[in-house]
Amino acid sequence: MGLWNKVLANARARKLFADGDSILLAVSGGPDSVVMLDFFAGQARAHRLELHICHINHKLRGKLADADAAFVKRLGAEYGIEPTILSADVKALAGKTGAGIEHAARGARYRLLSLTALKKKCRLVATAHHADDHAETIILNLLRGTEPKGLLGIPAKRELCRRGRVRVELIRPLLAVSRREIEGYLAANGLASRKDHTNDDEYYTRNWVRKTLLPLMLKKQPRLREHLGELSEKLSKVLKSRP
Repeated sequence: MGLWNKVLANARARKLFADGDSILLAVSGGPDSVVMLDFFAGQARAHRLELHICHINHKLRGKLADADAAFVKRLGAEYGIEPTILSADVKALAGKTGAGIEHAARGARYRLLSLTALKKKCRLVATAHHADDHAETIILNLLRGTEPKGLLGIPAKRELCRRGRVRVELIRPLLAVSRREIEGYLAANGLASRKDHTNDDEYYTRNWVRKTLLPLMLKKQPRLREHLGELSEKLSKVLKSRP
């Protein structure tokens, strides 16, 4: 229950969701999204939450991607939530726009999540970014060169889309916990998940930061995640106070 308590305390402090909310959960089938689904399923009755699942196949991994979609369908059945399974030809989108694969995938993902949330009348969309993702984003922005706002990392809450008076917000409830805590929760509770092996390819800078640079930095400073989180919080207040 340690992970649940941390996630719930962070959600309360940041007012990420309220009783009676309708939430669309972005579930890839990976460890992070499986834990997020399990958390919200555990909170649904007490907080009268209406949960929906959306899985997006980026058409980048062939049969493995199809197996991910099938896994999420089974996962939805276990939790009694019928998932919405969508697909986007990310390679074609990248070729058409000239964007990189990662950028094209991100754009397609949030566009489809926005459309699904509006269709399902969900006030919130939840993704499973965690503390390591937050640290990696700040480091990656530093490597690339960034404006001060790049040091804010991943926001816990932001507007995702708007249609007329209808506003959908994006929340990241797992930012309070690390990848190690997520993996420990999976093991302790016997929860199955899928592994995306493209995350191991260090050709992509983010993967190199995740697998090589961040672990080296954590050896020197085990509290680096917390320090980067505190930095982004302080900087956020400074930027908001500017005229």
